[in-house]
Order: sequence, then C-alpha cells, then structure tokens
Amino acid sequence: MSLNDTPSGERTQIAFFGVRNAGKSSLVNAVTGQPMAVVSDVAGTTTDPVRKAMELLPLGPVVIVDTPGIDDEGALGEMRVATTRKVLSTCDVAVLVVDATSGLCKADLDLLELFADRQVPCVVAYTKCDLLGQDSAPAQTVAGASVSILVSSQTGQGINELKEALARLGTSGAPEPHLIADLLSPGDMVVLVVPIDSAAPKGRLILPQQQTIRDTLEAGASALVVRDAELAQTLASMPTAPRMVVTDSQAFGKVARVVPQEVPLTSFSILFSRYKGDLALQVAGARAIDGVSDDSRILICEGCTHHRQCEDIGTVKMPRWVREHTGANPTFSFTSGGDFPLDLSSYDLIIHCGGCTLGARAMRSRIERAAGQGIPITNYGVAIAHMHGILPRVIKPFPECARQD
Repeated sequence: MSLNDTPSGERTQIAFFGVRNAGKSSLVNAVTGQPMAVVSDVAGTTTDPVRKAMELLPLGPVVIVDTPGIDDEGALGEMRVATTRKVLSTCDVAVLVVDATSGLCKADLDLLELFADRQVPCVVAYTKCDLLGQDSAPAQTVAGASVSILVSSQTGQGINELKEALARLGTSGAPEPHLIADLLSPGDMVVLVVPIDSAAPKGRLILPQQQTIRDTLEAGASALVVRDAELAQTLASMPTAPRMVVTDSQAFGKVARVVPQEVPLTSFSILFSRYKGDLALQVAGARAIDGVSDDSRILICEGCTHHRQCEDIGTVKMPRWVREHTGANPTFSFTSGGDFPLDLSSYDLIIHCGGCTLGARAMRSRIERAAGQGIPITNYGVAIAHMHGILPRVIKPFPECARQD
C-alpha cells in the first residue's frame, strides 16, 4: 500500500443485502460501473461476500460489499447466511435489495429489524423496476429505511439517485475523529519511534505509523521519525523537548527508560484503541491480566492477516509476556482477519490488536460484543504497557481514561 492509498479500514463500508435473485449482484455491478460480481438467474450464485474499493463522490473512498442471499438453504446456505450477518457488524450503510415485482418478504423485514437494532442507516432499493410497466407506483416507503428508491440495473433508472442517497448516509455529520491531531497544536514536534528489526516490513512503514504521520501533519505539527536505537541521541540534540513521543508498543520498555518523565509518551496501538474503540474500557480490561491463572482461556485477535514470523507479536510475544507477568500457563486461542467469535463465553480475556485495518464500526462491534457478554477486552499496546508497569504514564495524554489510574 502506498502512502496515497486510503486504507480499507478508513473507507465507508456499504453492503448490499437481500434474498436470492433479488438482483443484488446486478445492482452492485451497476453502482460500481464494472462487473465485480457474477450475475446469473440461478439462485444463490453469490456464495461469499465480494468487496470492491471505489470512489463515491462526494462521500469519497468506499468499499462496496455484495453478500450472499439471506434466505439461502441447506448446511452451506446456513454458513453463507452467517457470513452475511457478520458483514452487517462491519458496514456503515446497508442497502436492502428487493425485487420490485414481488415486494417485501419476511426475510427482508427481518433484515430491516437487524439494521434498526444495529443502528445502521438503510436504503431500500426496489430492483427490476423496468418490468413494472409505465404506470408503476412510486417506491414503497418502509419503516426504518432512510430512503426507498426504484432502480433498474438494465436501464440505469435510479442508479444515480441511489449513489447520491448512499453518499448522504455515509456522511454522518459527526465530528471527524483524529488519531493524534486533537492532542497537538500547530508548531508542535512529535517524535515517532519506529524500530527497524526482523519483524519490520522491508522498504515501508506499517499502516499505524503512516496514518499517525499524516494526522500529525493535519494538525500543523511536525513528525520526527527515529529508530529506538537513535532515540536517546535524538532527544539530547533537540533544543526543546518534544510535545509527545509515540512508539511501537513492543519497544515500550526501552523507550520508557529513555524518554524523560515530563514528556508525554504513548504508542501507535493505544492511539488506535482510542481512535476506533473504547480506550477507557480497554484500560479497565488490561487489569484482568493480573487475575490470569493456569485455567484461564485467552483469545488473541488481529484484525489483519499476515505472514507470521518466528517472533510474531500475537502468537509468540504476547503469550510469553502474559506468562512472564502472571507466572501462569493459560490456554491461548488466536484469530485474524474477519474471524471473531459470536459467542465469547468460553474466554476469560480478549487481547486485540489496534485494529488499524478494521473499520471503526467493526472494531466497536467487537468491543461491544465482549462487553455485552461480560468478557474483559484490552488492546495490544494497553496490555503491554500494563505488564511493563507504565500504564498510568502512557494513558496520561488522554483525559477520558487517565483518571482511572
């Protein structure tokens, strides 16, 4: 990914739902302007969610998702339906695709209830309106839907109107969140500590580092990027102390010893915990690490999938740090990418990455699911800071949770 690419986790997620043969895939192809989904008269052609990144003006970068039919049958159909419901936990705007020649069915009404429960704004798109004839009635208004539109993937009727409606709904009007810009003032200097070791990607910075640099610049501040090996020398050469130091969480121990106590210190992972989730709740969740025993079951989750190396943070380092901190030997389970269990009751603690590749709604959904089931959940950076005994220091820049310690 280049520095100019918009990460998938920063794109508005727009998902198309409906029963089989409602015309979802044809409509998705019409909206995207290209055949991203296979179209067939055979019910159930779409077997897995299909995603396409595009620009939807004036909203900007979005991801369009075509889902399998919600009324699919059999054992395989049940798996497809479960996958479709999982997509709902990540989408920012839902499109309910309804065959205009047959109207709403029970499965459609059930989906509308789900959208309402999840507080996902919804457009109802009545497809195949070209088959209704010249005297067709206006689109039926549906309770819970923001807009109802007659569309035709064959003639193009209503496609632009649908795009405009999606762009309006994708702009919530809420203040745009920031990773770090709201903590800075113009002219500030931020030191970003980026270890370059065997785990660092060759020739590039990882996504959290890229996005933190960009958000620093948005604030009119400057970012000085150094390796941990040169941090002490860099700080000593600066005429004034930096406004803040942000480090890779894995270097917390070394960096905390170098950075003066009066200089605010935090990590990229903690910034993302605040940006996309609930930092205060994850700070509280870190304390559950102290109660881990041999009988405990811990779920370690990563939002992305990547090639795991011998010193992988999720599968190797985090379990080792937990064992060293607690003196216990708990059982660890691991998930990555889109996998996140619906039922978390078998776990005593969840440790999640910063979620830089996940959308904010997807990350919040995971946190809310854990909280709703009474399972403590924390974040990589928060957990590492707690186990290094520096958690009060690294959450001090964030007023919403600093008072907890």
